[in-house]
Amino acid sequence: MPPISIMIKPASSLCNMRCDYCFYHDVADHRAGASYGMMGIQTARQIIDKAFAYANGQQVAFAFQGGEPLLAGLPFFQEFTSYAKKANANSPVCYGIQTNGLLIDQYWAAFFKQEDLLVGLSLDGDASANRHRKTPDGKSTYENAIEAARLLGQYDVPFNILTVLTGECAGNIESVYRHFKRMGFRFLQFIPCLRPFGGKSKSPLYMTQEQYRKFLITLFQLYVKDYVRGDYVSIRQFDNMVRLYLGQPTEQCGMLGHCTFQYVVEANGDVYPCDFYCLDEWRLGNIAGTDFQRMHEHPKARKFIKESMAVPARCRQCECYSMCRAGGCKRLRESGDYCAAYKAFYRGCLPLFRVFAGEPQQHSS
Repeated sequence: MPPISIMIKPASSLCNMRCDYCFYHDVADHRAGASYGMMGIQTARQIIDKAFAYANGQQVAFAFQGGEPLLAGLPFFQEFTSYAKKANANSPVCYGIQTNGLLIDQYWAAFFKQEDLLVGLSLDGDASANRHRKTPDGKSTYENAIEAARLLGQYDVPFNILTVLTGECAGNIESVYRHFKRMGFRFLQFIPCLRPFGGKSKSPLYMTQEQYRKFLITLFQLYVKDYVRGDYVSIRQFDNMVRLYLGQPTEQCGMLGHCTFQYVVEANGDVYPCDFYCLDEWRLGNIAGTDFQRMHEHPKARKFIKESMAVPARCRQCECYSMCRAGGCKRLRESGDYCAAYKAFYRGCLPLFRVFAGEPQQHSS
């Protein structure tokens, strides 16, 4: 992992879509200011300068999210990368962006390629599965996302697909997975749909234990079969589970069983320790008046990390803990209890992990 990873919200919570499950809309509704507008270039330059000062020659990762970050406009990103090149003395730099794809055209695609920028494209499956992702007037965005993927492929831009894992998606995961394979998508990420803060909704959007169990077992079996056949598809959650099994470091936030420092900078320069907790109570300061080292040492930052390290009593004695890590992400644990689903998955599928270690599999008679 890079010594400093910064998630930037150049358009705050502003978006050109109205998804049924947007977690950042919920975050924005739980703080005094729902949106901080568009980021100014002066704020962007302060982020860049202070990131390089903190990194001191080590790698810096800049990731852009929203809302919809492309609403900040292509000139903003061109100025950002141009200034970063001028300000950078000797740090390796990597860029990433998460987008719904509605604004991607040939100019955006050419820019992504030029700057070697990794794109995360949001898509939940075929047109029917993608119905929760829609425009403000309720229109489908499926064809827009597919056209964005076509353009990214045409310009040879590396991209992955990010899917919000609703109860419906989990229950139909084989269909979703096979659709992505037919489309030629080889890098997939599934993010569980989060209940609103304090919410106990039983909407079909949110997975039940049984739906998550089916998702984990069904998709992992497909993942292993394709790996064995030489038709490997990267699924980020499973890639990291395999790393855990092999004793290798993971790269996905939450897979360690506790939080790590992730600086999230809102459009007005306010900084928070996590994308899921850009709330007033966790504000670490503003980039204009402090630096990343002081925010790293901020009592709120230390409290945030410490709280995530608490391990429930039931997990300490569980045979699945070394792989499950108490259910991973703190925010996911707050959203729902999926303990039974994890236990069923690890107890049933752990023998399959031997494939990745080159170990012989045991077959029951």
